[in-house]
Amino acid sequence: MAGNNGRIHILITSEHPVFRDGLRQVLEGETGFEVVGLASDGSRALRLARKLKPDIVLFDLAASLGADRDTLKGLSSAPSVRIILLSAVPDQEQVLEVLQLGVRGVISKESPVPLLVRCMRSVMAGQYWVGRDSVYNLAEALRRLTPSPKSPPKATNFGITPRELEVIAAVVAGGTNRVIAEKLSLSEQTVKHQLTSIFDKLGVSGRLELALFATNHRLVNLDRIGQSSSH
Repeated sequence: MAGNNGRIHILITSEHPVFRDGLRQVLEGETGFEVVGLASDGSRALRLARKLKPDIVLFDLAASLGADRDTLKGLSSAPSVRIILLSAVPDQEQVLEVLQLGVRGVISKESPVPLLVRCMRSVMAGQYWVGRDSVYNLAEALRRLTPSPKSPPKATNFGITPRELEVIAAVVAGGTNRVIAEKLSLSEQTVKHQLTSIFDKLGVSGRLELALFATNHRLVNLDRIGQSSSH
């Protein structure tokens, strides 16, 4: 959903005023976008995000995450806000970490404007964005970012039941509790109980952390999930 006027509302966060103002001018020249706020740091971004309720927060990331971790967690806690990081040199390790913090897109701040526009529209459509490409679901993003092991991991399921494996696969595919419940013919409450059990068994604290764990330990078949969720 976009703003009430049909435009995508954007909050720009950057400590560099020239970059911040320049990006605002460029985006305001694009059809369908409206810059509703400018923030110079993470704390102000949080305050403005709560007040203005933007669709997208464009976050100019410093060389390292540092204190921005808490800011990104705070921004991602708002269900209507989608975070896109503008990074000088996004690397695989950093991308994996920010995905766990709730970021939906990572793009180089040197990218041409048409690519940034594509990125924002893809994220608004519910997709992820990594580098120069849209990623249709979390399974595909993880498959791209997670290196294949040199040797197969030891076979273990960590005490996970077959039904819990089905729930994990649905989470990796990006399903909400409601979607998972419908797919597996369960109640949403049962799905919540299943996830609590899974989190306890694997020692993870969230859905994205669960997806990364399942990917790294080959609990699910990413190729199969990616194919089924793309139909």
